Amino acid sequence: MVHSQIADPADIPVVILCGGMGTRLREASEQLPKGLVDIGGRPVLWHIMKTYSHYGFRRFVLCLGYKGDMIKDYFVEHRARMNDFTLRMRGDHELEFHTNVADEDWDITFAETGLTTATGARIARAAKYLDAPRFALTYGDGVGAVDLDAALKTHLTAQKLGTLTGVHPSGRYGEISIEGDDVTAFNEKQSQTGYVNGGFFFFEREFVDQYLDADAVEEMLEHAPLKRLARDGQLGIYRHEDFWMGMDTFRDWKELNSLWDAGRADWKVWDD
Repeated sequence: MVHSQIADPADIPVVILCGGMGTRLREASEQLPKGLVDIGGRPVLWHIMKTYSHYGFRRFVLCLGYKGDMIKDYFVEHRARMNDFTLRMRGDHELEFHTNVADEDWDITFAETGLTTATGARIARAAKYLDAPRFALTYGDGVGAVDLDAALKTHLTAQKLGTLTGVHPSGRYGEISIEGDDVTAFNEKQSQTGYVNGGFFFFEREFVDQYLDADAVEEMLEHAPLKRLARDGQLGIYRHEDFWMGMDTFRDWKELNSLWDAGRADWKVWDD
């Protein structure tokens, strides 16, 4: 397998898994899909997309599930929500915008991947939108000051099918075993030390065809596919030593909002 070393982030699709229900975030998300739960008044999904956009990524594929229509509505109505406009209540009900606050150079594909579909099958069901030699992938609930340029370079240099970002959070997540720059095992057991999977993956396109199945609706990416990829010697790691945090619980949501309100949102790598 030979990777092309020329990789323009603007041409690389970014798949975001945002079909979850956020059951452990119920106090903040009872009426919302998890991706729309806010940090500082903006959805966590927007924060993730801004991180990628900062590094030149502009093509997004959102894998939708639970209340995906609300995610669609948020972005379809984004311009009207953020700007001044005049609505002419005749004919085609034309909108004339007077400001261009929060305009983004993004192309967003909304992929309906099933209400309860597991993460592995969600990616496979969005495969038709992955029209480049490789793609990025992340979860719709984790934020971090990840250097995506460096992560992509690490992936290209390693010439493996996949690269994940290893992070150092608290001991609630499954640990990964590392030898050199290879992930040799992908475990579900809780960890107190070492690196854990922080998402922010890069994959070669053939990973989808060789390791995922759109009909395996209960198969999590983190179970058989990544474990087999690691056993095959095709899963590398980008080590991230800076801020990373998953928004899994109501306590996490409160902490992230406190950091944002205090001006200490270390994941905010973009300019206003």
